Amino acid sequence: MDYNNYGNFVTIRRGKIKKFDNKSLQKKQKVTNASHQQGAASVSYSDAKHAQANQASFDFIPTEKTKATNRKKKHVKFPISAKLVGIISAIVILSLGSITFLVSYFVSADTRVNAEDNNFTINTRTANDCETRFNSLISLCGTFFDMLESAGANPDLQNETSVNFFERNAHIAAVYFEGKEKSFINTSYFLLHEMDTASFEDYIDSNRSYIEGASNGIVKADNASPFFQSPCIALFVPVASHTKNDVAVILFSSEDLMENFSNSSVNASFLVNDEGNVLVHSDVETMMNAENLKSHHIVEEMFTSQNSNMQLSYFDEENVEYYGAFRKLRSVNCGVITEVKSAIILEAVRATTRRNVYLTVAILCLCIILIRFFAKAISTPLRKLTAVADEIKQGNFNTELFDELTEKRNDEIGVLIESTKDERQILNTISALTNKGVAKAIVRKEIDFVPHLKDITIFFSDIRGFTAISDGFNNRFGKESAAEIIGFLNDYMSRMVNCITISGGNVDKFEGDAIMACWGVLRDDSLAFETMSDDNPEKARLQKLHALHVKQDAVNAIRGTIAMRYALMKYNKDAEIFTKEHLGEPLAKYKPHIRVGCGLNSGRATVGFMGSSAKMEFTSIGDAVNLASRTESSNKPCGTDILITEDTYNLLKNDYIKNPANNYTLPADCQKDEIVVEMIPVTFEVKGKGKQHFYAVVNMPYFNIEEFFRQGDKNFVVDPDCIRAVGPQGPKSMAEVRLLLGIPTPDFSGVNLDKEESKVKAN
Repeated sequence: MDYNNYGNFVTIRRGKIKKFDNKSLQKKQKVTNASHQQGAASVSYSDAKHAQANQASFDFIPTEKTKATNRKKKHVKFPISAKLVGIISAIVILSLGSITFLVSYFVSADTRVNAEDNNFTINTRTANDCETRFNSLISLCGTFFDMLESAGANPDLQNETSVNFFERNAHIAAVYFEGKEKSFINTSYFLLHEMDTASFEDYIDSNRSYIEGASNGIVKADNASPFFQSPCIALFVPVASHTKNDVAVILFSSEDLMENFSNSSVNASFLVNDEGNVLVHSDVETMMNAENLKSHHIVEEMFTSQNSNMQLSYFDEENVEYYGAFRKLRSVNCGVITEVKSAIILEAVRATTRRNVYLTVAILCLCIILIRFFAKAISTPLRKLTAVADEIKQGNFNTELFDELTEKRNDEIGVLIESTKDERQILNTISALTNKGVAKAIVRKEIDFVPHLKDITIFFSDIRGFTAISDGFNNRFGKESAAEIIGFLNDYMSRMVNCITISGGNVDKFEGDAIMACWGVLRDDSLAFETMSDDNPEKARLQKLHALHVKQDAVNAIRGTIAMRYALMKYNKDAEIFTKEHLGEPLAKYKPHIRVGCGLNSGRATVGFMGSSAKMEFTSIGDAVNLASRTESSNKPCGTDILITEDTYNLLKNDYIKNPANNYTLPADCQKDEIVVEMIPVTFEVKGKGKQHFYAVVNMPYFNIEEFFRQGDKNFVVDPDCIRAVGPQGPKSMAEVRLLLGIPTPDFSGVNLDKEESKVKAN
């Protein structure tokens, strides 16, 4: 690892910033001058771009000017075509809509008046006909009574009188005279309607109260249909003769009356008595059941009104509007009601209104088509540009919407399209030279430019023997070695960075052949709960949530690191094939077989933008970072490729690592992320923490290589020659790891990890 460009580490202790140099870390400074120059040039170029990106990032700090700009940009969502359509639509709707409304209003008003008049006329006619029929029945009954009086006590003469009466009045079923205590039956009627003649006497007996009322001058009409199971009405009326008053019960058919109540398909009429019971109704079932409609709005109004007739509008329980009219029949204490739905009488008006609305819509659509055709050349590209701008604001620099910006124009819109494409190229360059996650966070305004303390997991990696590798390139290619080295490093690092990105990590920096990455730096996870009192239940909740996030970051870091083992094996296989393909060529290209060391540590670090206004860098510093670097450098003496610190081990041991502390049992939801480690049998000193151990990562036995890498490449296929790197077919012990990767087994009796600490120990 080239530490020349790494700068001084900064550690925070007791609230003070303390620097220490890295002169002791110059182990790998034998790289050739050409390699140094190329690396320095690369880093210098990266720093320059990074400085520009960070300088630009400060322009995104929310200010009043920025907020005003953001408010302006929101208006882009309303394209020119929409504004034109809105204006013309408003004119069309206002003009034609006003005409339609006024026509509908006045025609509806006239139609309502005509409907009410017609309904009232029908009601009056029907009521007059009913009253005429009822009066005729009462008159006939009086005549019949007088004829019977004339017949005297002669039964034959009475019978003959009865037969003649019923022959002339076939619609009358029976007549009962209370004074004579005798019923006269129209036998033909009873036979025709399949009625039992004896039932009439039963009916008389069951309605003695009505007879008594009639003797006091109260006329009563009753629907006898339910009793006789045939449509008929009974009238209880007083009958006056020249000798005395009597009471008559007249049972007659209601079928003739029904003709007057079903003569209209629009208006509906019905007859009710003084109790609200239906006597005649166009609905036969309602009439046969003698339903009580006393609670009906217009029936109730008729009973309470002092007027003998009236018309009104009302709503039923289903909120349907009706126009109704009633007329009381004083002679028989009944009332005729006629009603019609307003929706029916206004249907013609509404049909006309609908046609006018359809016409308005048709004209409006025609206007919209013409406007859009006119404005399409402007609004379409502007709408696409707006969509692209929104995607860029969300951090989607390479959105597929750019593919839609294909128009070649020579006007201002063409300039905007080209400028937007240039902006994508600039943003991609900045994100590549800095950090894609950080660049997106800056664009989304999700990042806080004030550094914060965060609990994160830090990763360092380094190529073993990079000095010798660099010398090999220099010896073979001479002046061309710099380009060859950078090409080899780019191939290697792109594979490693892919693993970091997929697992949710963020690359902090590249230093020569080394990579620094962190997990959790962009997580918005405040430590403010630590200042809460212990009896605050919110503290426990936030503390638990924070611990879960930190633990998941560590698991993701190990997952990404162990994926690098597979990626490295695949690189070495591809490098071997590449080298064989160029054998025999002058200055034959090649890629070296490499081994790497990776170190991980979890702890608290200061995270944020650091540097000057001319050069800023989003990075992490602190003791936890220093220990992660020391962990990486300890891989060589420990004979390992991946080491984690005791802090990371303690963070994960209860849930993800089988050990005596958890009785070698993991929680069900953590088993899929099981981590197998081996403790390095050598301790080392950590300031403030005493003696500690490193732990070598052996495997994640349930790691699915294909599932992991397909998150970045849908067409990824596992290489069968590299499948033993990790997962179910991966190593079971550190001995197998060393055998797999060609790492010599160290003699731990001679390993002094405290000596290694001198590389990062502060002066």
